[in-house]
Formats: sequence, C-alpha cells, structure tokens
Amino acid sequence: MNMEKQNLTLELGVKSDPIVYRYSFDWLFDLMQEEGVGFLQLGSFFELYFLSDEFFHALKHKANRRNISIASIFSSYRELGGFLSEDTELQRVTRNNYRRLIQVAHILGASSAGSSMGMVLRDHLHRRARSIETFIGNYCELMHYAREEGLEWLTLELMSCYAEPPCSADEACGLGGTLQAYHRAHPESTVNFGFCADISHGWANEKKEILQDNISYFVSSLPFLYEFHLKNTDGIYNETFGFEPENIERGIVDAAQVRAILLENHTLLPVNKIIGYLELPGPKLGRDYTDIQLGRMLRESLKHLRKTFLNL
Repeated sequence: MNMEKQNLTLELGVKSDPIVYRYSFDWLFDLMQEEGVGFLQLGSFFELYFLSDEFFHALKHKANRRNISIASIFSSYRELGGFLSEDTELQRVTRNNYRRLIQVAHILGASSAGSSMGMVLRDHLHRRARSIETFIGNYCELMHYAREEGLEWLTLELMSCYAEPPCSADEACGLGGTLQAYHRAHPESTVNFGFCADISHGWANEKKEILQDNISYFVSSLPFLYEFHLKNTDGIYNETFGFEPENIERGIVDAAQVRAILLENHTLLPVNKIIGYLELPGPKLGRDYTDIQLGRMLRESLKHLRKTFLNL
C-alpha cells in the first residue's frame, strides 16, 4: 500500500517486535494481509542468531504466500551494542551476531539489515568519543561483509540519550557523512549506509529539557534516510505507544506531518521509496487481559496510518 508523489513512493509496513513470545508469524502475516500492508521489518529475537537457515527459508515462504515482503531486518534490543565497548570479547560476539543478522537478511531476501549503535555505559561516558571510533572501524568492516552477502544497505537508528549515539542532528549528520564517505571510497566492495530514523525519538536531558526535538532530528536524517519507524510518544520522549484512538490525543506525532516532510523534501533523500514501519511496543507481555489487545492495537494504528501517512 503506497502513496506516490513525483519520484517518491511512500510505503507502510510493520515491525514484528510485539508478537514475540505472544503470537505466531502466521497470525501477524494474516493480519497484515487483511489490512492491506505488504512490508515487514523483521525484529530480532533471542533465538534468531542460532536458528538454522531452514527456519528462515520457511518464514520467507509463509510471507510470500500472503504477498508480504520481508524487506528489512533490524535489532529489537541492544544486543548488538558491543562495538561501543572496550571489551574485545564483547566486540567479537557482536561481530559474529551481526554477521548472522546479515546472513538472515540475505536468506529472507531483505535488502537491508540494521541496529542501534548500542549504549556507552554511563560510568564510562568519558570514553564516549573513543567508543564511537571503535564502532565505526568495526562497522566499516561489516559494510564489506554485507556486500559479500548480497545486501544493499546497512542502517543505524537515531537514538534519544547521550549514552546512545547518535543523539542529535549534528551527531547524526557527522556519523552519516563518515559512513557514506566510506562507501563512496569503496563503492564496489561495500553496501551503502543509511539511517533507520524514528519519528518518536528526540533528546531530553536530566532535567527533562528538550535538547533536540523529534521533528528537526528527523529532518536532519533525510540525506541519509533509508527507512524509519512510525510510533507515537509524549512530550519528553519517555513513553512510546501506537496510534489507537485512546493514544492519538496524548501523543505528539502527527503522521500527516511526517508525510508532508518527506514529500516536500524528496530531493534530499538517497532513495525514491521510503517504508515507514509501525513499531508498536505492544501491551504488557504475559497477561491474559493484555496480550489479547495486540490485534486491535495493530489494526487501529494501521488504519490511522493508512489515512494520515499514506493519505488513503
């Protein structure tokens, strides 16, 4: 399901996070098919890094039977954050797991794989600049590996606190420029780099003062934007939630505004198709009275986004 303007196509998808340990992929694919949504971003789960190739071939087949494309794969936790650590053992495990994430993306036919950078431990923030340098060195190696595996893009998420870079427009532009420059220097042996932005992310400090609002942060990512997460949030980016009727009024994210920003600035974008993935945290996990709410939450949020983001 999409909306086109000039050379830009807007698409709506779903990130799979809220079904984990709650519903099956068959359940999610059926819901997506009924709602006319054809793109999935597979969120990571603990077993993903150890499952056989056959599991993912079967998952791709299940999606294809419903005309759903698993277009992207992205971490759901901070399990790939070891490159920000000075512990070489953590870096080794992160490298191995990231390689498996890339392999899984290839099996599924996804064009991209991504994650957040991770977190610099708060008692190690004095090492933050050095940690970012360590991350970049390791990440550039992965850009080569992803190309060998047939991917087109690696993506990183814009985050919401100083301990999790990038956390500001300036930092995002600096990081994006560095990684895109590396790709341009090695165009035949690396994948491209892009951001998986999140329209609900901004930066508030310890006093809850807004240092970077979510809209200007999102706009700063446009020259590097490959995909993004669609979810709602409050005025200090503390809680995240969906676009159900009970959450529209308390949230600050206007999906129609997001659409307008993308369409009006389409010449800044590095791609001519952008998928916004509904990323619901979902209700409290493991309660008989909460788990059953997920279907309603997904359907109501998707209906709202079809109307506002896709203008259908």
